[in-house]
Amino acid sequence: MPRQPSIGWIGLGVMGLSMANHLLDSGLSLSVYSRTKKKADPLLSKGASWASSPAELAENSEYIFSMVGYPRDVENIYFEDNGIFNNLAEGRTLIDMTTSSPVLAERIALRAKEMGSFSMDAPVSGGDMGAKNASLAIMCGGDQTIYDQSLNLLQIMGKNVQLFGPAGSGQRVKMANQILIASTMIGTVESLLYAEQSNLDVKKVIALIGQGAAGCWSLNQLGPRMINEDWEPGFYVKHFIKDMGIALEDTTKMGLELKGLELAMTFYKQVEKAGYSENGTQVLIKVLKDLNAK
Repeated sequence: MPRQPSIGWIGLGVMGLSMANHLLDSGLSLSVYSRTKKKADPLLSKGASWASSPAELAENSEYIFSMVGYPRDVENIYFEDNGIFNNLAEGRTLIDMTTSSPVLAERIALRAKEMGSFSMDAPVSGGDMGAKNASLAIMCGGDQTIYDQSLNLLQIMGKNVQLFGPAGSGQRVKMANQILIASTMIGTVESLLYAEQSNLDVKKVIALIGQGAAGCWSLNQLGPRMINEDWEPGFYVKHFIKDMGIALEDTTKMGLELKGLELAMTFYKQVEKAGYSENGTQVLIKVLKDLNAK
């Protein structure tokens, strides 16, 4: 049996904890770091080891995964004084699974190469349930050889894993994903508001149209949560706003104008203003319903 590589994991939020747990359950040696140590307790109780900083984690890990909130968090854990690049040996593989800036992914790849190591951006789609069920879609940007070497680890966490090109490509595929979801969420919410206002059984509406041409993940997965007024985050509003901001910044650089994305950002800014940034993206229906009631 081939020797198993040592794994380091940074970030234990809604999705990161489940993803790291799959690696640990597969029998891999896992070292973890999170700004709040208590978040690591479920993994530490199962045999994971604690690293006091990203630098310490980098010292003892052959593969270093990160899954944090914002591009600024990614920049901090890689580039700050006690960050990964402060203590990175040659031949290590860095895999950032945060939805982050394509430009930052390119910077990380360049710095890793300068230090004799490797990098891949690998953001995911599938939300909290995808993370729990190890059924995520994983979008990769990086070198083919490193992708091939890392694929068995990524497949522990996801079902659909693909390489799309050099550094930054994974992030740009994720932006395409988020652009589609942004407009789909508006359509889902307005469809259900219309059905409710028409005195229809909204559960039956979802069950029927969700199997037809209108069927989509937002309707079938988040529609029932909307009906039940379940605003628990599978994906935070604040992170969705972050993602749309990254997409708008990147499309502006391309000279591309996306009016639908701009509209979705306007709606979610209203959600943020209403105080729901820590809730799941499905809370949009509550905010639009409240606006219509005024």
